[in-house]
Order: sequence, then C-alpha cells, then structure tokens
Amino acid sequence: MNARSLISELVGTFALIFIGAGAVVTTGNIVAIAVSHGLVVAAFAYAYGHHSGSHINPAVTFGMLVAGETSIGTAMGYWIAQFLGGILGALALSFLVVGGAESGLGATVLASGISPIQGLIIEAILTFFLVNTIMNTAVSGKAGSFSGLAIGLTLVFCILMGGHLTGASLNPARSFGPALLTGNLGQLWLYFVGPLFGASAAALLYRVVFKRSN
Repeated sequence: MNARSLISELVGTFALIFIGAGAVVTTGNIVAIAVSHGLVVAAFAYAYGHHSGSHINPAVTFGMLVAGETSIGTAMGYWIAQFLGGILGALALSFLVVGGAESGLGATVLASGISPIQGLIIEAILTFFLVNTIMNTAVSGKAGSFSGLAIGLTLVFCILMGGHLTGASLNPARSFGPALLTGNLGQLWLYFVGPLFGASAAALLYRVVFKRSN
C-alpha cells in the first residue's frame, strides 16, 4: 500500500458517488443509473487498476481480505480512503445539484413493501455476483484486458434488477456518503451487512473452489 493506491481508491469512490448517485438525482432513470455506475467502475478499473486494483468499494476490499488477496493493513487503508471518497462525493453533489441535500443525493433506501431482511438478502446476492465476477476475472487473471468490462457490466445488470428494490448499492461507501449528508441513517446497517456477507460468500467460493484451478 502506498499513497498512490490510496489516492486511487479515494478518487475512484468519489467518482462513483458523484456520477452514479448524481445520475439518480438528475435522471431518475434506472437504465441511466445502472449504466452510469457500470461505466465508472469499468473506466476506473482500467485507469487505476494497476495502482490499487480499483476496488472503490469496501465490500470488494473485504472480499479480497477473505480470499487472502490482500492484507489487513492494506484493507484498512483502503476503507478509510473509500469512505472519505464517498463522503466527498456526496458533499460535492450537495453543493452542485438543485436542492442540495434535499434532493436525497441518490441515497439508497428500501422500496415500499421491501422489508429490511429482504433488502439485506437482495444486497447480499447482488454483491455476491459483483465480487464473484471480480474474483474470476481481475483476480484470477483469466479475462485479461476484458476484466474491467465484465465487472462494469455485472454492476449494470445488478442495478437493473435491484435498483427499484433497494437502490442496489452493493457498496457501503456508496450508501454511507449520501446517507450521512441527508441524515437518512435508519436503514444504513443493511447496506453494510448485506454487501459484506455477499462479498465474503463470493470470496470463499473463489478461494475454496475456483482458485485451485488457476
């Protein structure tokens, strides 16, 4: 871990919130929202992947830790950078978009009729898909230069499915920044627990089953 990798994680997470959550505020269109998030992840995978791995997601970093692909010291540094990037991204949105924090800043909340347990399970399953793709493309090295595209597309289809149900965060930093700035903290716990559980499951599957074949 070095300053370059921490800056990469901070800037990448800032971009994910500013562009992804910004699309929620400015368009409200699920396709635009999904594509915006996916493009940010794909672009920064290519831009910063060689510096930090471009996790830009505390759940991804947790998955890397569980899979034995990073150290606890590196993970902690990444988490600080990612959450700071999420807060700064939400601050920038609050200053720049019409209505400021009153716009909701793209905060991830459960849809009407979705219980916290249902929301947690949805976030866990979708995060499993995302981290599973990361492990079997970028980490394994099997997808070569196509790994960034595969990861970005995975985020797109996850948001297309779950966006109207939970906001399809899959990322504690993505949820934390807007929630902190809007004071909408009541459901925040499930956007931590669900993604961390899903990331752990994907990491263990990779470590126990798929990594052996590499």
